[in-house]
Amino acid sequence: MAGQGAAGLASKGPSGSGCRLSDAQLDALAAALEEGPAAHGWVEDQRWTLARVAELIARLFRLRYTLRGVSLLLHCVGFSPQARKH
Repeated sequence: MAGQGAAGLASKGPSGSGCRLSDAQLDALAAALEEGPAAHGWVEDQRWTLARVAELIARLFRLRYTLRGVSLLLHCVGFSPQARKH
């Protein structure tokens, strides 16, 4: 950064590693999520949880994600948490 002035202070974007899933894997994950939890063995209720999605990713792609990582990944592929009203 030395000698770069204000340009050296500009954001380079978010830090951390990039997505470990390819575009094809992201598409496959989105398709699997659309099938619903029952199609993947969770028949007790029809809700995806972060833990379930992490397990699904591990099953499909042999990659482990933290729950926080799953949350960020879901946001990137267009899924968002849904709140149910009682």
